[in-house]
Amino acid sequence: MLSTFRCTLRSLTTIALAASATIAPVASHAADNYPSRPISIIVSYPPGGGVDLVGRLIARSLEATLGQPVVVENRPGAGSVIGTSAVTRSQPDGYTLLVADPALIINPSFMQSVPYNVKRDLVPISTVTVSPLVLVVPNNSPIRTLSDLTAAGKSSEKGLNFASAGLGTTPHMAGELLKARTSSNLVHIPYKGSGPAMTDLIAGQVDFAFATQPAAAQYIGTNRLHGLATTGLERSKRLPDLPTISETVPDFNVQFWTALFAPAGTPQPILDKLNEGVKRALQDPEALRTLEAAGENPVYMSLQDAAAFVEKEEQMWKKVVTDGNLKQQ
Repeated sequence: MLSTFRCTLRSLTTIALAASATIAPVASHAADNYPSRPISIIVSYPPGGGVDLVGRLIARSLEATLGQPVVVENRPGAGSVIGTSAVTRSQPDGYTLLVADPALIINPSFMQSVPYNVKRDLVPISTVTVSPLVLVVPNNSPIRTLSDLTAAGKSSEKGLNFASAGLGTTPHMAGELLKARTSSNLVHIPYKGSGPAMTDLIAGQVDFAFATQPAAAQYIGTNRLHGLATTGLERSKRLPDLPTISETVPDFNVQFWTALFAPAGTPQPILDKLNEGVKRALQDPEALRTLEAAGENPVYMSLQDAAAFVEKEEQMWKKVVTDGNLKQQ
């Protein structure tokens, strides 16, 4: 009986090894032939915005590099959750990708629940852009420096109001981080989009806001807004005369970024091909001109560096949300 058991076990082991030997070449062959059909890039926002621009730029570049059509699909809604969820539910074969911004890693802490887990369900391929925000006030505001702003926030009983494009957006989170790091009385006023927020800021209906570089540069250049500081660790090449917040508040670093993601479980050779595709895209002169014209800073990262970057960002915003007891209403 023992002999029969050993024989059976040996047979099962042989079958298992044969099966794995068959599966491995198939998976390897699929990766070697990747891509053999069109690729979809999901953008979780409507057409025409900054994230959509990045998605379409990467799509064109990957199409040229990989030799297959790359189609952008806009799936907006629920603060980017709808588009993100579609990617996390897709097959991990490199044919459905996601271009995301910080909302991806802010939402799980800020919202009551989201149907995805960034670490479990997605793999960062590379960042595409990493750009600071700009702290701006109405041009006729008596506040002319960051020190003026924090002093006014501390001395005013009602505090200072700051506008953003909506709850949980990067400009909102930047204001909450400034509030926490300077112990100033800063009150968030959410708007439905950056357009209405900037309109009320220019009119003096709110005291300040964090704006993207393109918007800030435009309004500062036409004397409708006054720039106080930028949110990166280094001064902005686009607005070099503005100090960084970190020059006054050590290690203050807020970046609006975009990055390309794949579903978790995507084979390593495919991830490597996609990472190399982003690298080549950000070396293309036309792509660089497009991003520069949009006020974006192109930043390529290796797979390892991209994973570390997203993890660090997720932990930073989770702490801001938790410490500030911030939740979507």
